[in-house]
Amino acid sequence: MAMPVFFLSAIPQIYTRKTTYANPLINSPRYSTLLTLANRTKHYIKELDLKVNGAIKVPQLRVLGEKSENLGVLSLAEAQEKAKEAGLDLVLITESANPPVARIISFDKFRYQKEKELKKQQQRVPESKRVQISPREGAHDLSFKLKRLEEFLQAGHKVEVQVTLRGREKGMQDFARTKLKEFLAKVETPHRIIQEVKAGGRGLITQIDPIG
Repeated sequence: MAMPVFFLSAIPQIYTRKTTYANPLINSPRYSTLLTLANRTKHYIKELDLKVNGAIKVPQLRVLGEKSENLGVLSLAEAQEKAKEAGLDLVLITESANPPVARIISFDKFRYQKEKELKKQQQRVPESKRVQISPREGAHDLSFKLKRLEEFLQAGHKVEVQVTLRGREKGMQDFARTKLKEFLAKVETPHRIIQEVKAGGRGLITQIDPIG
């Protein structure tokens, strides 16, 4: 089992604490391996500007489990306690969301997944999908399009969501913006907004990206 990052970060202090006697662990191969892993973890956190465990300061979080299951909105203390009980780390993955999104996962596993995703991105650019809705669209049609949007996200696609405005509807941008936000609020697949709602095309557009 991978060691939580909060343990790795303490390794240099544990083994290099000054004592009145020689510490044989400092020269042991195990210490050398753990110290290398701890330093690599610190470098990775700093390089990606990640907030992990005690570095997270926001009061509330939408928390995802190790398998990206939605655990709901929890206080920071509750989220940290769940991570501690599982022997895992709490990693802040989308600070700009409301509320911010964090995931309970071994930091080693999280880093491995991110490195794997990066390699895939370098090999191919993910296909972008589009879902178009109308501000006066019926519940049945919206439900069908919501299902398509969920499928696109689950397949790893970035999705552009557009509210198409025609004729007099072009003067109803506030109404259309509200409808778009209501539509996005129903999306259950973990995601993040990578482009805020703005005028574009024949109406309003926004872009979202899957998380995890």
